[in-house]
Amino acid sequence: MANGEFRLRVRYGKVGRLRWLSHLEVLHALERTVRRAGLPYAVTHGFSPHMKVAFGPALPVGTAGENEYYDIWLTRYTKAEELLSLLASAMPQDLAPTAAGYVGDSEPSLGAALTIARYQVEVTGKGSLTEQVHAAMKSLVDSGTLTVTHKGKHKVFDLARSLPEETRVTQSADGSRIELAVRIGPEGSLRPEALVRAALQSAQLDATVVRVTRTDTLIEQQEGLWARPL
Repeated sequence: MANGEFRLRVRYGKVGRLRWLSHLEVLHALERTVRRAGLPYAVTHGFSPHMKVAFGPALPVGTAGENEYYDIWLTRYTKAEELLSLLASAMPQDLAPTAAGYVGDSEPSLGAALTIARYQVEVTGKGSLTEQVHAAMKSLVDSGTLTVTHKGKHKVFDLARSLPEETRVTQSADGSRIELAVRIGPEGSLRPEALVRAALQSAQLDATVVRVTRTDTLIEQQEGLWARPL
């Protein structure tokens, strides 16, 4: 961080219809919001200067997020509460910020720090599915590995490592809700919908994944505790 810059961390949501925005579209929406709100943003140096902002792990198109984060660098100090109010008044409700605070220069980037993601996966189908979905998920997790094929490439996930806590299945208004935590990182992350679809297919259940929400993104600390970055 350059001298005279202030690193503001913002928590926000990407919900409703705007969950269908791509990561690049969210970035452009943020840039327009920051300019509209009149924030004193810093710019990068080099041949193509642009707003100095960095996001946490990108959300896939169609996946909602309830506790997402970005850092933005400012050239003038202003109380975080005032900045949060300015951003909230200029941003669409479905991308609204919910918290803001300054973080120090020594803090690692969000991309490096956030290593745990919690998800909710909604499944619908005929009849009462919850017990069957629970059995299907347990059977798949107990098998130990899952091979995911994407764009012709195969990746094998060690489920004991990828899923750091027990998966929970409960009944919802439209079917079943699966709550799980996944380790994320630059080496590749297991997509929760891929896991659930594989379990449904393996058990030959007549059910469909209808909604995926990333409910939290967290830092796994040395003691094994999980914490929010703000």
